[in-house]
Amino acid sequence: MERWQTLVIEEIEVNGQTLRVLVNSEPEQGDRTALWPSIGEYPIYDPFLYTTMTTDEERNKRFRAALAQLAPGKRVLDLGTGQDVLWARESVQAGARQVLAVEVIADSFHKAAANLHAYGLQDRVTLLCGESTKVEFAPRVDVCVAEIIGSLASAEGAAVVLDDAKRRHLVPEGVIVPHRAVTQAAAVCLSDLFAEQPVAFSASSVKYLQSIFNWNGAPFDVRLRVENAPPDALLSESAAIEELDFNGKLRTRQQTTTRLEIKRPGRIDGVLTWLQLWCLPDEEPLDVLRMTSNWASIYFPLFQTPLSVTTGDVLELTFAMAIGDDGVHPDYQLSATLHTADGRECCGSFNSPHHGGSFRAHPIYRLLFPTGQR
Repeated sequence: MERWQTLVIEEIEVNGQTLRVLVNSEPEQGDRTALWPSIGEYPIYDPFLYTTMTTDEERNKRFRAALAQLAPGKRVLDLGTGQDVLWARESVQAGARQVLAVEVIADSFHKAAANLHAYGLQDRVTLLCGESTKVEFAPRVDVCVAEIIGSLASAEGAAVVLDDAKRRHLVPEGVIVPHRAVTQAAAVCLSDLFAEQPVAFSASSVKYLQSIFNWNGAPFDVRLRVENAPPDALLSESAAIEELDFNGKLRTRQQTTTRLEIKRPGRIDGVLTWLQLWCLPDEEPLDVLRMTSNWASIYFPLFQTPLSVTTGDVLELTFAMAIGDDGVHPDYQLSATLHTADGRECCGSFNSPHHGGSFRAHPIYRLLFPTGQR
């Protein structure tokens, strides 16, 4: 099927404004690449999104192994427990002496309370509603488990939330699960990630796109989530651009500059980023690019049009993370210079706030959100 034959324009309503969205109407299938907005950092969770997390075995087996080692006989705090109170339940199963669970989304909190009764755990788990950075309780806990890691390690506010937990909720020798999270990056061309498919939002993602915009009050240039990104589409080596050491020095503001050497000829227009996660210090990390997980890669555009590259060219990339105006979720700034073998330099940049900011400022967003008639 020709790429263009699956393209349709859907219209969504955002705060009284009609917005046109470019959509691939072909249903998502298996390992096929799909484009979504990044969703984990917004309060738009529904049963489908919770199910994708609770059935993620690559994630779950690592968290369970950590809790089996760390939770027996301890007081455990589950931050962002969700409607399924998964890690609160798993902590009890692992032998925790007492469990506290915190959830900020009201609907998820009420469903969590009902589920605790359904599981018969209301006497073993204390459920609190509110932001973990504001709730108070005593005594302090021995272990904090929090699956608030984004497809970019810091995107869901883990740096701020868990730094606060270390200072206010954990005993001095307490530990956090997961142990460490890293965001990797490599140079790519967006169209090459989709091979013979069109670059357009998946039809099943449009309702979440609308929910994000309605939550924000207006459209903005959302982060682009690439599901099932092919590793062989990377044109450069990869490098870590942010690191969250939850049981060490946890930095809530970071800036990293790295040089990504191009390994084969092709075209690049941005970078693909993805998560690596350790729940215990010495385990093999979960690598989102190479393992099946509910997390996905995030693509950031850098250049207005794709640039030709050859082996040995270097993309010098600076990635900065700073906490945004809500005091929890980070904004990102990326800037890059492509140094070519023949001495040319091409510069590009992209700003990615958690919410607000520009709309249709880059060509990829003007493609995905067309105006007028096709």
